[in-house]
Order: sequence, then C-alpha cells, then structure tokens
Amino acid sequence: MKTLLLIVVVGSWFISAQLWADSRQPNFLIFISDDLTYRDIGVYGNPDVKTPNLDNFARQGLKFNLAFSSSSMCAPTRMSLYTGLQPVRSGAHPNHGQVYEGTRSLPNYLRPLGYRVGLMGKRHEAPHASFSFEYLGGKHGDTQRNKADLNLNLAERFFKQTEQPWALVVATNQPHTPWFRGDKSTYSPKHLTVPDDLVDTPETRRALSAYYAEITYMDQQFGTIMKMLEKSGEADNTLVIYLSEQGSNFPFAKWTLYESGHRAAALMRWPNKIKPARETDAIVQYSDILPTLIEAAGGELKNIPLDGKSLLDILLHNKQTHRKFAYAIQTTKGIYSGSDSYPIRSIRSDRYRLIWNLNHNHAFSNTVVTQGGPSGTLSSWRKHGDTELARANAYSQRPEFELYDLAQDPYELNNLAGNKKVAKVQRTLFNELKAWMEQQGDLGIATEADALNRKNLAGRHYLKGIPKGGLALDWVYSH
Repeated sequence: MKTLLLIVVVGSWFISAQLWADSRQPNFLIFISDDLTYRDIGVYGNPDVKTPNLDNFARQGLKFNLAFSSSSMCAPTRMSLYTGLQPVRSGAHPNHGQVYEGTRSLPNYLRPLGYRVGLMGKRHEAPHASFSFEYLGGKHGDTQRNKADLNLNLAERFFKQTEQPWALVVATNQPHTPWFRGDKSTYSPKHLTVPDDLVDTPETRRALSAYYAEITYMDQQFGTIMKMLEKSGEADNTLVIYLSEQGSNFPFAKWTLYESGHRAAALMRWPNKIKPARETDAIVQYSDILPTLIEAAGGELKNIPLDGKSLLDILLHNKQTHRKFAYAIQTTKGIYSGSDSYPIRSIRSDRYRLIWNLNHNHAFSNTVVTQGGPSGTLSSWRKHGDTELARANAYSQRPEFELYDLAQDPYELNNLAGNKKVAKVQRTLFNELKAWMEQQGDLGIATEADALNRKNLAGRHYLKGIPKGGLALDWVYSH
C-alpha cells in the first residue's frame, strides 16, 4: 500500500502535507463519558476527584483546554459528534431527537475508506438509518436494577477479531445519574471542596461524594480499555480520544449553557504523531472530531458539507488557533419536566461568554427544578438563607442576557450584561451569535416551538450488528 499523503485544507488556504511514518491507516478509539463536568477530572484541576488513568493518559498526549460540546444534553451532543453538524442544521436540536432523513454519520464516511466501525454502550441517536454503527452491545442508562454494567470484554473481542482498520466508540453510562457505582467511602463529604458555582450544604456534599465515586469508577473503565488496546498490539497505531460529553446533573451544568454545561474535557493520544504532555488553548467543538478522523484515515474533505473543521494541524503541527468562537444551543421544550418554551443560545470567545435567554420572562424548568436536584441539592439551597435562596432562584429565573468575563469570573457569578465598560464586547458577541444562528437556519423561539416535531418516536432499542435496509448512503470519495 502506498504511503498516504494527507493534504490539510483549512478555509481557503492549504497547509503542507505530511507523510505517515508507515503505510497503515490509523485506528480510532473514542471513549465518551456521560454527564461529566469538564473540571471534575484531576488533570482539569479538581482537587478531590481521583482519575489516575485519565491523568496519566493526558501526560501521554494532548489536552484541550477550550473544547466545547454543541449543546448541554446527551442526544444533540452525540449526534453532533457523529455527524460533524451543529444541532439545528442536522435537525437534532431537542433531546431524544433525530437528524433529518439521509443525514450521514461516522460509519458512512469511514466504511468507504476500508474501516470497520463499531459502537458499544450508550446509544442516544436517531434514526438508526443515519447511525449505522456495528453495535456490539450495551444499554442506554445504568440503574441499580440493571445490576451488570457495560461488558468491557466486547472491546477486547473487537480488537482481536478485526483485521482491517477500525474505529470504535466506547460509550459508558457514567457518571450519569443515578450515582451508585464506585466507592463513596473514598470521598468523605465533609472533606470535599465545593465548587464556587454550587452552594455548600450537606446535601450538596453528599451528592458530590456519590458523583465523584462514579467518576473514579468510569476512570477505571477507561484504564481497562487502554490495557486491552495495549494487549492487542494496536496501541501505537491508534488515535485515542477521550471526551467528557456535557456537564453533570448539578444545577448550572447540564441543561444550561454555562461553562459547567457547555465546556468539555478532550484528551487525545496518538503515539509518534502527537507529542506527549502538550496542551492547547485552541477553541474546538465536538463537531470537529468527524472531519479529523476522515482526514487522518486518508479521506478528502472537499465537498463534504460539515460544520466541523479538521484538527489535524493542531495534532500534528502544534497549530495554536482553530476557531474564534464556540457556539451552543439548548432546547428546553420536550425535555423531562421542561419549560414549554425556554430556548437558550450562547457564544464563547477565548475570554467571554454571552448567553441569550430568548424567553427570559418565563421560568426555566427541568427535573433539577421539579425534583430538587440530585440528593436534594437545589431544594437544600432554598433553606439556608437569603444568599443561598438567591442562588437557587437564579437557576430558574434568568435575565435576557448574561455576559461573563471568564478570565476574572470562571464560575460565572457576576453578570456583566448591560455594563457600559463591556458594551462593545456584548454587542460584538451578540452580532456574531445572530449571524451564526442565521447560517444554521436557527429561528430561535420558532425553532424551539418545532422541537416536538423533531423527536425520535421509534425508541432507543438497538439490535446488535449493522442495521439493515434504508440506510443513509455511504459517502463516495472522488479520486
């Protein structure tokens, strides 16, 4: 096989090509967590949580400091990851939604390049025809009734049985609620450091203990998968990507577009390609992963209609910039206990975040509000004084605009919207946000109103193997 020559095209200018050290196409392994706030990993600065496998993995490759999901809910985030499209453009902006008919995803782009493309664990994408992974098994969600968790041996079998280039997604259910996996005794509630965006109550501390135990459990899963990969003999030819998904189920995280909801952890290792112990402040989004894999596999990106942009120049050439802004959408209509109409949009620069609550006169609602938060966290805040009550109320009653200087206010506690000193910043970000919405076909409140029409009505039952009949067409590469 001839050595692959990859030509990286970014925008309208060309970057010099790089010859691979050998002729084999790389394998791809994506390990994705479920509802994990980016800062709740040791290497991302959490002083309490124990993630030795992820911390060690970060030292072997590249740590992204400014990675972002496309939404703060599971389904839109994952479908953006797999399709390279932002949620409104793909049609999958509600949770439990689906992409437009004929939309292609990861298998449609890698199979024509000779890849076996598998997925094990959580599935939250639809319709099946657009996400024709070879499903190895697993389940959506992990409860105490399930008893057995994800069978990691499925990955080892996949590694052993595959002779062609491969791509595998390992989608764990942790640390999504309910939090019951792992050893909570490792995390004494009274000794934990409560993040500044949460209120320090006994209920908050107990919830953090259970949540952190699940993170450590997930880290052990990751470590097991890495050992299996090493044993297979394919580790040196595999680009491994770890992603945290969106934030946890605490207030001001998942379901919101604050940092704890929208910002994500992303770590990558590729021996002899990515230099170890590197960090980058380049702004990237999950939609950038798909074009990266296509290009690394030898596929031509020209003419593929994607929102994502390949990250290869960051991985291979230490390029320090990628995007000027990261964008996000939150569709509240249709989520469990959700408001009838509470659309949220956000734009994030390297320093500032602007949030636009389009129906700010209404109250924001979700299961955190109606059920009091995990372990009663939000309910407990309402009982501990005026300051704590104000913080609890701020979760459901929000102004139209929120602007935060993240260099000075990383936990977003001081809203600068309307402040004359940053009026130019607010105006610039708002204009950029509206331009992006127009490019995406996002009509704001009208798009929110259409959410139920984009729901997946077929359920989340996935048969093992590759779906049959009516599949989205594989991409045809021109040579």
